Order: sequence, then C-alpha cells, then structure tokens
Amino acid sequence: MRQPRRARGGGRTPQLSGLPGAAALLSVVALVVPAAPAQAATQTAPPIPRPAEVIPGQETDTPALVRGIREQAPAKGSAAAAARAHLDVRRSRYRIADPERDLVPAGTTAVDGRETVRLQQRHRGVPVLGGQYVVRMEREDGERVVTGTSGKYFTGLSTGTTPEVGEALAVERAVNAVRTELGDRHFTAPRSGDEESPLAGTARGLVVLPTGAGVLTRQVTVHGSDPASGEPVRREVYIDARAGYPVLQYSAVRTFGAPRTTPGRAVTDGSPAEARPAGKALAADKGTGVRLDGTTVGLDIDRDDSRGEYVLRDRSRIPADDGADHVLATWDARGKWATDVGGVWPEGIREFGSPTPAFDGEATESGAVDAHWAAGQVYDYFLAKHGRDSLDGHGMTVNSLVGVTDYGQPYVNAFWDGRKMVYGSGDAEYRPLSAAMDVVGHEMTHGVIEHSANLVYAGQSGAVNEALADYFGNAIEADVYGIPETDPDSGLLGERLCRTKSPRDCALRDLGDGRTTAKSFLGVGFATDNGGVHLNSTIVGGALWDAREDLGADAMDKVVHRALTEYLTPLDGFTETRAAVLAAAADLAIPAAGQKALHRAFTAHGIVPGWESALGVDSDLLLDRVNTTRTHLGAGGGWWAASKSDEGGSEPYSVWAGRADGEGRIKLMSPNDGRYHVNPATDGKTVVWQAYGSDGVDVLARPLAGGPVKKLWHGRAPGSSVDVDGDLVAFDYVTYGGRRAVAHLSIKDPANVESIGGGTYHRAWAPSVSHGRVAYQERRRVRAEYAVSTRVIDVATGENKAVQVTTDGTGLGPTAINGTHVFWLLDDDPTDGKRALRRAALDGSGVVDLSPETGPDALNAYDLTVSEDRVTVGSYLAGAPIGNESAPKLYQFAASGAPDDPATRKGRVSCNRGEQSSASAVGSGRVVWLDSTTGITAVVTRTRPAGRCG
Repeated sequence: MRQPRRARGGGRTPQLSGLPGAAALLSVVALVVPAAPAQAATQTAPPIPRPAEVIPGQETDTPALVRGIREQAPAKGSAAAAARAHLDVRRSRYRIADPERDLVPAGTTAVDGRETVRLQQRHRGVPVLGGQYVVRMEREDGERVVTGTSGKYFTGLSTGTTPEVGEALAVERAVNAVRTELGDRHFTAPRSGDEESPLAGTARGLVVLPTGAGVLTRQVTVHGSDPASGEPVRREVYIDARAGYPVLQYSAVRTFGAPRTTPGRAVTDGSPAEARPAGKALAADKGTGVRLDGTTVGLDIDRDDSRGEYVLRDRSRIPADDGADHVLATWDARGKWATDVGGVWPEGIREFGSPTPAFDGEATESGAVDAHWAAGQVYDYFLAKHGRDSLDGHGMTVNSLVGVTDYGQPYVNAFWDGRKMVYGSGDAEYRPLSAAMDVVGHEMTHGVIEHSANLVYAGQSGAVNEALADYFGNAIEADVYGIPETDPDSGLLGERLCRTKSPRDCALRDLGDGRTTAKSFLGVGFATDNGGVHLNSTIVGGALWDAREDLGADAMDKVVHRALTEYLTPLDGFTETRAAVLAAAADLAIPAAGQKALHRAFTAHGIVPGWESALGVDSDLLLDRVNTTRTHLGAGGGWWAASKSDEGGSEPYSVWAGRADGEGRIKLMSPNDGRYHVNPATDGKTVVWQAYGSDGVDVLARPLAGGPVKKLWHGRAPGSSVDVDGDLVAFDYVTYGGRRAVAHLSIKDPANVESIGGGTYHRAWAPSVSHGRVAYQERRRVRAEYAVSTRVIDVATGENKAVQVTTDGTGLGPTAINGTHVFWLLDDDPTDGKRALRRAALDGSGVVDLSPETGPDALNAYDLTVSEDRVTVGSYLAGAPIGNESAPKLYQFAASGAPDDPATRKGRVSCNRGEQSSASAVGSGRVVWLDSTTGITAVVTRTRPAGRCG
C-alpha cells in the first residue's frame, strides 16, 4: 500500500468494521484483559488505585470500559463538569489531553442517586461520529463518587478541519449519490411525470469520521421520496470535505420489520406539532375501547369541548412540571401515505374522537384503540420498572399515528421517526401493526435508545439497536400478559398480528429459537437492510432472551436497561454489548450463578472477542479489507481492478489491479493526488476509472503495462457505470437535476465524445461495451408518450438499434454485452419483487428470458456481468425468508442455448454466507466479486462455480 500522506496526520485509531459502505466504520472489537497496574499519576493527580476491571479500547489509548472503582470526583457544580474534571485529573489513565475542550456535555440522567454523564468528542471543535464517553457517578455523603467509565474516545485523530468542499456541492453530491443508488436499485426513472421525484438535502455541518487519522466530512441529510417506489427516504450521507466523495451513507429509518426496499421511515425538516398548546395538566377522563382481538380495555382519554367529543388523549401519566402539556395521544392518519408522515407532522389529522367515552368501530378497526392502550402500558413499564419518565426520561409527549398506507395500498410495517410512532394499516392477513404489544414496545423502545445510547442504525450497532428494541418489546408484552419467561413462545415477535396464521407461523422473529449465533452472521452492505440491522439482530437478541430465562425477568430487564442507558455508546457492536451487559450485571449485584449464565448465553451465541475471524468462506482471496463504499469491481482478460483505502480507512481510494489467478504482484494504477479513484473497469489491457475531486469528476485511463494516466472526460456529477473494451470506453453521468446520460468515446481520441440522454425528456443509463458496440437503456418522449427501450450502438457504423422496446413503467436495469448477444435485467411488475434476465441477439432477434420474472425460481436480480460463455447475476432470492438466502448472492447461467435446456439452468457461484456483490466476469465462467461474509469486505474469486449450495 502507498504511504499515508502527511496532510492526513499520523496516529492510529481503532480499525472499525469492514462492512461495505462504511469505510470500515461500525464495529470495534473490545478485548477483556486483566487489570493493569496503575500508571504514574500526574503531579497534581491523586494516586490512582488499581481498577477492578479495564477493557482497553482497540488501538486507542483511552479505555473502552473502566469499572469497580470508587474515586471521589473533583468538586464541581454540575455532573458534566465533575465528570470532565475526573477525566482531566486522571489523564494518565484516560489519555484525554483536554477534556474541557474536547468533550461536550451530551446529556445527564439521574436515577436512584446515580448520575450518568454522556460526553461527545470533538476534534479541533468538530464533532466525531460515534465519539462518546460515559462517566458514571454516585452520591455519597453529599459528594460525587466516580464508579466507572466507558465508551469511545479516539486518541489518534489528527486530520485537519478546514473543508475544501462547500455546502452546496456537498448537498448536490449527497443527493446525487442517493438518487443514483435508488435509480440503480429500481432500474428506471420516476413512475410518472417528467421530473425526478423530490429528493432534497440539508447540510448538517462538519463531522469527523473516526477512521485512521480521521476523515473530515460534511454531513448531509437527504430526504424526500424514492423516485421509483415512492417510499419515504431519509439518508445520512457523509461527503469527504476535501474531495467531495460520499464516503458513508446509511438510512436513518427504524422499522419493526426489514423493509422490501427503502425502509419505511424518513425524517425531513419540519417539526411535528405538539399534541395541544402549552397549558395546565388535567386529570384524564376514563373510557373504554375494544381492541382488535375483541377484548375491552380501559382507556385514559380527554373531553375536548372544542370538538364536542372525547378524544384519545391521555394527560394522566406524564406530569407537566415544565408548564407544557405533555400527553400520550393517538391520531387518525388514515388516508395518509408513509411519505406524508415520516418526520413531518401531516396536515389535517386529528386525534381519534368518540361522542361517548366508549371507543370501538373505526377506532378499533384502524388499530387506534390498541395503539393508545399499548402506549400507556409501555410508558407504565419503563416508569415502574426502571424509573424512566417517558421515552426521553423527561416526560416527552408520545404521539402515535395509525392507519398509514403505502400509496393507498396496505402497509405492513411500523416505524419510529424521532418524534412519534407510525403504524401501518395491515392487510388481509396482518392486522394493523399496533395490534401487537411487542410491536408497540419495540417502536417506543427505539425512542428510548435514541435518547440514551443512540446506537447508529447501521451495521453491528444497528443490529444491537434492533436487538434491544426486540428484547424490550417482548419483555413488555410478557409483563402485561403475564407470560412466563419459560414459555416456548415468549420469544416470538409479531405473533399476534395475523388473522388466520398460527402465532409461530405469523411471527417475524423468534428470540428464543436458540439457533441464531455469530456463525450465522450475515455481512452485508448498507444498501441491504442498513447493513443487516434486522438480519443480524437476533444474534444479540437471542443471547439476551436466553439469559432472561436463567436470571428471571425482573433481574434481566434491569440489567439490559442499565447496559443501554449507562454503558452503551453510538458505535458499540456485539462484543461491546456483551461487556456492557456483564458490567451492568455486576453493578446490580447479580449472583455469581446469574453472571455465569450471562457468560454462557453470549458464548453460546458466538459473541466472544474475535468472533468475526471464525467465519469461513469457500472463495480465494485476491485483495483484503478494501475499506471502500459505492465503488464497483472491473474484470476482463484474466485481470481484475478494484478500489481500496488504507488499513484505517482514512485515505482517499486508490485503484489497484491484479491477475485473477492470484499470481504476481498487484499494481497501483491511480495517482496519489487526494482524489477518490472509484468504479474501475478493465479488459485485461487497460484500466479505466472515475476520479472524484472538489472541482468535478474525471474519467481516467492507464495501460496495465504501464505508462501515464490519461484524462478522457471531465464532468460535474458521474453515474456509477464505466466499461472498456479495447479503444472503446462507455460510462454514465448525471446532468443538472439528476437527469441520467450515457457517453462513449475513443481512448485515442477522447475529445470526440458522443452523449445520449441527459435531458428532461430523454434519459439514458446502464452502458456496457464489447466488440465495438455499446449497449444501454433509454427512456425518451416521442409524440407526448414515452418509449422505453434497450439499445445497441455499432460505434464503427453509427447504427443505433433497439433490440427491444417496452412500455413506459417497465423497469430496465443493467446491460451486459458480448460478441453475439446483449443481456439485460427487466422488471415488468415492480410489486412482485422479481426481475427477469433477458437475452437477445445483437440484431434484436431471438429474445428469450434466461431467468423469467414469474415462477418459483424467479430472482430479484439487480446486477449482471457476462463473458462469452456465462452470464452472472447478483440477486436476492425472491420470497426468501429473512436470513442467508435473502442476502445478495451470485447466480450463473449459460450465455447461449435454449432457456429450457438443463445446461442453462442457474447455478450458484459461491456458497459463502453474507453479501456477494459487484461481480465482474474475468473470462469463461470465472468472476471476481466483493464478498462481505466476515463483515470485512474483500475481493475474492472461485476457480469453479459451486453449482448448488445445500
């Protein structure tokens, strides 16, 4: 690897998870080690007693956890001031040079004489993503005593904090990154109209990503709706503030079930209205309601004289000490779409009302009675069991919206959007989502998490977020219904939602199945379930639920709540969760037998230090730890090309190339110029790629045999497709407003570039090249109607031929071309979750589906690559249950022959677990791909396809 440039600085910080799309960001492995002798104190510090337990931070000088101490805090006014003073006086232990300058108070909670102070790290005044340190104190004889600390403080940061990319460009790049990803996923332009569906970006300021010496970024929140599906979108995008590249992107959506495409929560700018104007708190009226299961329950309601009726507004539970009118309120959002309510307060909705104190009929069928009753039960649980006043611990209003649909179609999901719960309408089989107590408990717990550990909703920390929401959702349901922890169905989630299925057949997850362990971890990118937040949640959730049976419900619930609110911090993963739970158990004086049971539960689920290294693969490694995001592989002529960052993930990306057989040394193709070099393609003779900089994006080329780098094209906003064959290069790009276009040119004469699309009424995308031809997709307005077609250009003659014309609304995806045929992905029905792999001769004859869109073996394909012999697609298996088969896999077909011939039937390229993506054909049936099975993304290959996986 090249040497880090000096401008990025020296020290090292923790190597964080290698999940694709994270630039190695979201999971630190903490190792438990014997307590070390106290280090020498500073001249002004008192002697440091030997701590009972220390868990060092990985490649940082600040401990990840210190517990078992009782040290008097310096006399300071506030808890935060005392906490920072403690860290300052114990610098030899914590290695935090200036706590007063570098740690900003981020919230203090006080329960039963304990104070937990959260401190946000800043590097040269800029907040550090996930950099949060926690100090725990108790009151003793009127003085504060520090009992422990934990969290992440990154000591190796040295990056500068002066941005070279302005806010406007950062927002533009962020919106284009989200639009490109969504367009690639859905294949085509908006469902209707001439303009893109609205996506907008809001700059949030500078943030340092704690990888390597640190990466200075501009955080942009992209919000709006998916151009193809119409579902709400909220993405947090981090744009490198020097080169303008989107180094990290994840959805900020927290849903009960894994979403079909983009998760069903989005928060945009705008503040939800208060339930009522500020005023005097009043005692609630008493009413009744009929739940969806037919039972009648008591409800706390309110008489609204302005409406002349009773409404689902409960003022009895949340005191109004601050003068505001805090309530639990349930709102009628029928007729609203998920895009209408995610993160904004929708106009025209009202709390459910009734002329009498009895609520039934529409209030029952919409799920309003269930939502209102259950919200009260969840509030009561956290207050009675854990002393927590509402979701934020300070009596915040709890709003629940029910009856939301997906553009008028059934919506079978629920989400928390930072201010309120939103429950889908359900469908013919699933009741409205508020009908299940564990669903309501799950969504409201997301609110508790957001106001405590605030676990980043991506990768391992996101899976822990989901695990804790699952745990408390089930725990609250068990508490309300009196379900013993020994009940074999106690771990089921969502089992009460179905109208006809049995509870076990209905449940979305089972924390008590005993089968989900770290060996079943699915390493996936952030485009897949936000990095596996649902796919991997039951690894931790199952361990916690198993321990509940051994410790008992009351004790285990207290342990998990303390771990969440007093130990965990935003980027904590599986091993940190284990350490936090064990520490919380010791704090609560759980007997030795119970603590051993906790150890057994985590170990039985495979959550031990270094668990990731035990995940096996059946592929051959070509390039390890690529540490990149949003960049594809290229291959051809026996060679591969890939982008890679440094070990810490803080360097701009370089393009490397190597032989697919693993022989010889890999070659650095790109210059070390501070730009991000991405999306390489190669034909075995030349490598072509994109280079992101603050002044735009270049398409560059360099011969594998060596020689100077040649600039072929310069533009403001690229797409994600680049391909090369001999002298011919094709790529896509984006014009103003997100309009997609395709260009092709000659390496020898790059000034003579030909462009297609890029206008309001003419879009083009997904180019591929071979044998002097360019294949691409096009949508063009002709006589007030749109023609959508797959086309092939013969560059030598200029002939541009449509090999197939289809109806507007059909999704057309990536293309691939060889010497005899053109291949593409097609989606005739965007609602069925399946896509066809289609092939035609170069003259448009012989159109067949090698993999049909219908039938039991249909695939949900999203990417493809082809050699002269085989075509390989990346696909989710349509209809697969949440698990290994629902992660992207590679399937291979014969490139020629009849589709009903057994020899052409699909086979698996690899049996690796986790995500297999960005396949590129080397030649014959061999491909290279990005494999994330272990949670660390690598370039791999396999000599012979696996065929089948059993």
